[in-house]
Amino acid sequence: MDYRTEAPEVVREFLVYHETIKGHSKKTVDEYFLDLRTLFRFLKIQKGMTPAGTPFEEIPIKDIDLAFVKTITLSDIYDYLGYLARDRARNIHSDQTKYGLSATTRARKIATLRSYFNYLTVKTKQLEINPVADLDSPKAKKTLPRFLSLEESTKLLSSVTGIHKERDYCILTLFLNCGLRISELAGLDLTDVRADSLRILGKGGKERLVYLNDACAEAINDYLLQRRGIRAIDKRALFLSSRKTRISKSAVHNLVKNHLASAGLDSSKYSSHKLRHTAATLLLRNGVDVRTLQELLGHEHLNTTQIYTHVESESLREAALRSPLSNIRKNKKSTDDSNNG
Repeated sequence: MDYRTEAPEVVREFLVYHETIKGHSKKTVDEYFLDLRTLFRFLKIQKGMTPAGTPFEEIPIKDIDLAFVKTITLSDIYDYLGYLARDRARNIHSDQTKYGLSATTRARKIATLRSYFNYLTVKTKQLEINPVADLDSPKAKKTLPRFLSLEESTKLLSSVTGIHKERDYCILTLFLNCGLRISELAGLDLTDVRADSLRILGKGGKERLVYLNDACAEAINDYLLQRRGIRAIDKRALFLSSRKTRISKSAVHNLVKNHLASAGLDSSKYSSHKLRHTAATLLLRNGVDVRTLQELLGHEHLNTTQIYTHVESESLREAALRSPLSNIRKNKKSTDDSNNG
């Protein structure tokens, strides 16, 4: 898929703007394209612009132009959202797929529409009226992130074994101490390792520096001693697969799951991303302020980081309920007797 050849001009210029001016990653820009392509395919069906029986995923959108975009109304958008909520396949490549996208997924697609029509009305002034200006987002159920306790984290690290013990232990240590994303960890190069820090390439190509504590520094050094004896195919990569190439995100995901299971932890509930949540929660509990945590995790907006303060609120609520005196009630009979005396 290449939006530069598949997208109509009225969409392509928006995507180029986000990739070159806003500095968004290729993955983000591709998601924008897929969201807009789905919208225009749906609208072409609604407006009778495609032959009956044409498979949805085969409807071309190269003929979409500014004149077509100007005809889009808020009612069209609500019809589209109804399609997403009821009829859109969650996995278009599976015969066993369910239908109807979650509120969270629909909210993300609405964000794409807002960005697109804002670009056409405010940035380039190609539209006079923004059809989604009054569009509401669906209410998504807020769930607190799952994370390992300190005891579970320690149990996970102490159970690491196998022929890749040093590598896997180092990976888990970085996840639990530095809160890296899986893509950030897999993308680490040898040159990103400094004396007391790591250079991280985050979302949108944004760099940040993460300082290493003694546990991380020792784990990296132990792994590097082993890695020096490997004739790597990818000489730049910090973490190597068994094939001596850069480790993939799926390989990291699998090794995390395997070690969770080996430690007796529920690998269906936890993942590498849950280890990132674990790092954030444990740091917050041990006195790291939310602004510093934001920088460490590479969050662009503070409200993304503040979900961990909600975790702490829930932990405090749970602690109150677990007090051994929480079920003690005042003896009403004694009180009533004293009042009558």
